[in-house]
Amino acid sequence: VQLQVSGGGLVQTGGSLRLSCVVWGRTFSRLVMGWFRQAPGKEREFVAAISWSGGHTYYADSVKGRFTVSRDNAKNTVYLQIHSLKPEDTAVYYCAADATRSLPHGKEYEYDYWGLGTLVTVSS
Repeated sequence: VQLQVSGGGLVQTGGSLRLSCVVWGRTFSRLVMGWFRQAPGKEREFVAAISWSGGHTYYADSVKGRFTVSRDNAKNTVYLQIHSLKPEDTAVYYCAADATRSLPHGKEYEYDYWGLGTLVTVSS
């Protein structure tokens, strides 16, 4: 299984960005997809997750209202739309896939597959 993340870059405070994660090698519509991030000097943390069909989503409290996770099963792709970016959003963003469960969650250890990540830098 391969996960390829793209869409990171340098953005000004208040700007927006959309990250994409394409998945190969598994039936995408049977994967719970999650987004995580790791800021410099900090541990990786959960950001958002989405169920198989996209009907259920789950967010970390710190990003509710600014981040939106969505998926297109026809394109084997999950997205993370980020609005009102803040300097504290600077991090490497990873997508992950859970091949066991059907509902979104933030338990990092239960995700089976991981992409390499993309760097998002928010300038102040």
